[in-house]
This record gives sequence, structure tokens and C-alpha cells, in this order.
Amino acid sequence: MKKLRWLLIGLVILLAVLLVNTLRFSSKQLANVPPAPAVSVGDSAIHRLVKALKLRTVSYTDYSLTDTTQFEKFLSLLQQSFPRIHRQLKRETFNRYGLLYEWKGRNPALKPILLTGHYDVVPVIQGTQQLWKRPPFAGLVEDGFLYGRGTLDDKSSVLAQLEAVEWLLSTGFRPERTVMLAYGQDEEVTGFRGAQTIAAALERRNVQLEYILDEGGVLKTDGIPGLNKPVALIGIGEKGYASIELSNVSKGGHSSMPPKQTAIGLVAEAVSKLEKNPFPARLDAGLDQMFTYIGPEMPWGQRIVFANQWLFAPLITRIMSQSHSGNATLRTTTAPTIFQAGVKDNVLPIDATATINFRILPGETVESVAERVKEVIDNESVQVKVLQKFVSQPSPVSDPNSLGFERIHQTVKGVFPETIVTPYLTLGSTDSRFYARVCPQIFRFSPTPMNDEDTQRVHGTNERIRIRDYQNMIRFYATLIRNSQP
Repeated sequence: MKKLRWLLIGLVILLAVLLVNTLRFSSKQLANVPPAPAVSVGDSAIHRLVKALKLRTVSYTDYSLTDTTQFEKFLSLLQQSFPRIHRQLKRETFNRYGLLYEWKGRNPALKPILLTGHYDVVPVIQGTQQLWKRPPFAGLVEDGFLYGRGTLDDKSSVLAQLEAVEWLLSTGFRPERTVMLAYGQDEEVTGFRGAQTIAAALERRNVQLEYILDEGGVLKTDGIPGLNKPVALIGIGEKGYASIELSNVSKGGHSSMPPKQTAIGLVAEAVSKLEKNPFPARLDAGLDQMFTYIGPEMPWGQRIVFANQWLFAPLITRIMSQSHSGNATLRTTTAPTIFQAGVKDNVLPIDATATINFRILPGETVESVAERVKEVIDNESVQVKVLQKFVSQPSPVSDPNSLGFERIHQTVKGVFPETIVTPYLTLGSTDSRFYARVCPQIFRFSPTPMNDEDTQRVHGTNERIRIRDYQNMIRFYATLIRNSQP
């Protein structure tokens, strides 16, 4: 009976702790935010975006394939489309096509803000053009949608920011805090010619920024599991990137007399070990912040879980691991992408090579990933080499309590009042990773409403944006600039 009594007492205490934590788990959403003012740009803003979409500013890993005349035409288009900006703002170019604008504020003691994006786009895969409802570089409208490569990634953000500044200039607005605009020409390949060069220049000039806003998160219109409301996913960090090559060199020979394990077998075994031993799941690389924001908006049962992560972390991990996107948010991911070996079916290969791509969770490094790969493989006959062509460390995690996040939060609520705002870990790479040395507070969010189907259009077929959504993007950036003033 004593054991039962103590068990019941322990259960009551546990329930009390869970209940108290849940009751104290209050909403982080801003309330009573006034509606954002209207921005009057009319149909002319759509016409300017159409002209930009018609320019094939496609970036290629092999720079010799790039049609630089299209980039020249894009810069000319911006000068024609935004005359006030080009009269009143300082403009610099980097490697000919990278752009930096500075709108001087009246108070030099205030740190500037930087809005950034990129205007290069990915190619349309050969043979898929006929799958598009409207040609990808025609800039055609149908049923309220504007179709074209760059409508989501990322010409719409670049043009919307410029439209916002041009409109504010037309009203006579002058900021107290300096506003900077930076646009890269090669984000889709490396970002080295554009954003990296611009960021290095700002660092040399000892420019310190209040916050940076780049692309990365979106306004998810169909919500997330357990929350059937639009959710603004504001990236407070992004994963790193590294590809590691596994290889083995053997003697080769005739396939009629194979050794116990060939080069292919050795490398394949190493790949299998990595897949069977994923990196450990963690909730402390941005997910904990996300749960703090979305948890209080959940139904009661789920709210208890998120309010008591100390107890339910294993359950959260197990549930999230069941989806590809959830699993990728939890851990450094392991993705075998290339395997090369053999030339003939009756000849043993002399060498075999596999390439594994890793997207690295904040808190880990490229070096720690390479060390763990060696430990898991545990076979000295398999060589492990980090490919240096493109390597990116995970970003620092920005603070949701900072002024930048608060102003973005406020602006989202003013333009999209029914939306739940939350921090989020960006899974892909953006140009913003280059700016970490000039600003610790970097956020990744495009005010573009998208559902699950729309997210598949990014880099895919039938990329498009709704006309009214683009007009709201302009309103968002104009409001954010005003909200960021003291």
C-alpha cells in the first residue's frame, strides 16, 4: 500500500507540474496590431515585374554558360523602372551585377537595416517547357496568377522591395534609420560573386547592421500539423552544407575470381552504415523556439506536450521523424547522391566513389560531421574527403527577442492579421549566410502565401504568384521599413 500511495502522490505532482507549465505557456503573438496602410502602386507594378520576368537571368555553375546580356538588361530595367531610387539613393555594383543601395537615414547613430534578395533564377529543365501552363519566360497572367521563373524565387522579393522604396520616396518619407538594399546575381549557384563580395565590402567598412531580412521562410497558408491557420515561418537560422566523398582503390581483376569484397562492396557498405546510423535528433537548433511560439496556439492536448518538452521530447522527436521535412528539421541529414564505379560487367572495378550530401544542423560543423562519418564507417580502407567546391558552416541562430524579429512580427500581423508568427529553421542555403560577420540578427522570410502545392513550384514547373499576393508583398516591405524606424 505504501508503494501505491507514493506512486499516486508522484503522479499527482507530475500532473500538477504539467498543468502549471501549460497554464504558464502563454501566447507570444502580438495583439492589437493596427492594419498596415495601403500602398498605391496600381497595375504598373505588375507590368514592371512582368518585364523583369521576361529577362532570362539564369545562373549556371559553369559561369561561361551565363548570358550576361540578360543581366545587363536587368540592371537597365531597374534604372528605368525606379527613377527616384536611382536619383536619391547611393548605388554600387559588385562584379558588375551585384547591387547595393543605401538610403541614408537622418540619424547616423542608429544601425541600418538591410533587405536583401537575388534576381538570378534556376534554368528550366530541358524537355519540361511543355509542362508549363504558360511559358516560363513570357510573363503571362491567367486566372489572377502571374506565371514565370522567378515569381517565387526570388525576383518578386527584389522588385517588391524596390517598389516599396520607390513608393515611400514618392510620399516624401525619409527614414531616421538608414535602409540598405543588396541584391545578388548568383545565389542559385554559390553567391560568391554577389552576396559574398557585398558582405566582405560591408565588413571592411566596419558596417554594423541592426538586422537583415532575406528570403527563406514563407507564409504557409495551409498551416502545419495541429494548427489549421496560416503560419509565417521566419527563419532564425539555416543549415550548413557539405558533400563528402567516400572512395576505395583496389587491384581490380576478372569478375570470375572476385575477392571477398570489391571496391564497390566496401564503399556501398560505408554508405549503408551512414544511412543506418543517422545523426542524433536535437530540439535546440531553432525547434525549441518554434515550439514556444506555436505551442500556445495549439489545442489543449498538444499544448501540454509543447509546454513540457523536458518530458515529451522523445515523443516529439518520434512524431517529427516520420516526415521528411520534420526529420530534416531535427538533425543533420545524410543523403547519398552520386555513386561511380565500374566500366564493364565482367571486370572488377579498380576504384569506387560515392558522394554524400550533408545539411548540417546549427551547433555542429563541417569538421565534426567529417569526424563522425569516419567513426561510423570505421574502415581505414575507405577514404573520407570533404569536397571543397562548396562548403558552408551552419549559421548562428538569431534571437526572436531582438528588435528585428519584433518588427517583422509586427509587420506580418499588420498585413496578414490572421497569421500565426513563429521562428523557424531554414533547411536550404541563402545568401544571408555571408552577412553573419556584419550582423548577428539575420532573418529569412518572404511575405509570399504558399501551400504545400505551391512550395513544389519553387525551382519546379508552373512557378507563379497571385497578383494580389504580390501587391501585399509591396505593402509588407513598405510597412516594415516604416515599422523599423524609432
